[in-house]
Amino acid sequence: MNWKKEGNLLVLLALAFGVAYFLPTENARFQGAVLEGFNLLKEYAREHVVLCLIPALFIAGAISVFVSKESVLKYLGAGANKVLAYGVASVSGALLAVCSCTVLPLFAGIYGMGAGIGPATAFLYSGPAINVLAIVLTARVLGVEIGIARALGAILFAVVIGLLMHLIFHRSEAERMESFGSQEFPRRKKRLSQDALFIGVLVAVLLSGTWAKSGDGSSLWNAIYSVKWILASLFGIILGVLVVRWLRVNFWLVLLTGLVTALTAVLFPSEPKAVYLVAVVGLSVALLKSGGEAEEWFNATWLLAKQILPLLLIGVLVAGFFFGRPAHEGILPSEWVMRLVGENSLIANFLASIIGAVMYFATLTEVPILQGLMGSGMNKGPALALLLAGPALSLPSMLVINSVLGTKKTLAYISLVVVMATATGMIFGRFF
Repeated sequence: MNWKKEGNLLVLLALAFGVAYFLPTENARFQGAVLEGFNLLKEYAREHVVLCLIPALFIAGAISVFVSKESVLKYLGAGANKVLAYGVASVSGALLAVCSCTVLPLFAGIYGMGAGIGPATAFLYSGPAINVLAIVLTARVLGVEIGIARALGAILFAVVIGLLMHLIFHRSEAERMESFGSQEFPRRKKRLSQDALFIGVLVAVLLSGTWAKSGDGSSLWNAIYSVKWILASLFGIILGVLVVRWLRVNFWLVLLTGLVTALTAVLFPSEPKAVYLVAVVGLSVALLKSGGEAEEWFNATWLLAKQILPLLLIGVLVAGFFFGRPAHEGILPSEWVMRLVGENSLIANFLASIIGAVMYFATLTEVPILQGLMGSGMNKGPALALLLAGPALSLPSMLVINSVLGTKKTLAYISLVVVMATATGMIFGRFF
């Protein structure tokens, strides 16, 4: 018997027993924190999994199957033109306007296909951070100066973090790129324009289904919001046509999926998520039954789902336990936080960055949360630090990033975000 191994197991069992024995289940705050963890998990499952995460997984699966690895290496690889690579990564992430959890499958997809660590992390940061609607809402609610600072800081962060990640890990990345360079990539029949259109339609389905209301009744954003489900339906029909023509998916299965989806929409007009799920299940069955590239697409999507979804759900549960939801406390009392972020000090900005990096912020929710915190005395410096760290990171996303990049690269990425957010918050707070 290996007593060293068994001794480690014994220590772990003893620790688990000690935690269980002294678990403060009778404490009201502990009970409330556990409930908040499950409340946040429920909210995440209802608001983000169906409309955000599932489409993102299908997009990531499509990228890994349909986009040629030569193209990824050419435009996003370590040897690509830096201006082009970081420009493409930043703009691509910004156009999606999604939360940190939704961008993860896309990040995992392009990194796994050979994108360099620099462009990949620039994309990872830019997706949730450079959100046009969130920046406009920030300027309107929290002030023009903090809105402009958030926009400029987010754009700068995406590029600088990517460049620094490349410099820090250039040796290991060079070895990784060599493995991609030695691979032979099979030629595909479809043209690049077809792949771009196909993935563009998938992105349109994601954006139309997750389009948020801006709060300004006369704005273009709300005009689009008022017809979002019509747009989502139109893009879904286009997607059905494309999978039949280009992927040779069984026409009758796609038609049956469309009819059942339409019937669900008629029977349950106030339940768009149910309609969405019916369409997803029907598409999945059609892809599996059709073989070839269609089945390959579903398998790639399922592989990403197995890797990402469990970690996200665990992370959301833990984040809810510690921090709760807006207006609902977790195990950490909110007054503790307010005592430490009321001034523009190093500790205040660092703490705000850490809180932003660990908490989970759904898209656009960071603005009303900060509005309440600033109304309670939070300084503008720590507020900006939280804005720059929060949307781009969260405890759930950290778990997934670690599974993709490994511990060292994940810690480096988190540290860069926190340090840059802290420094930017201090500078901003000193002048404003």
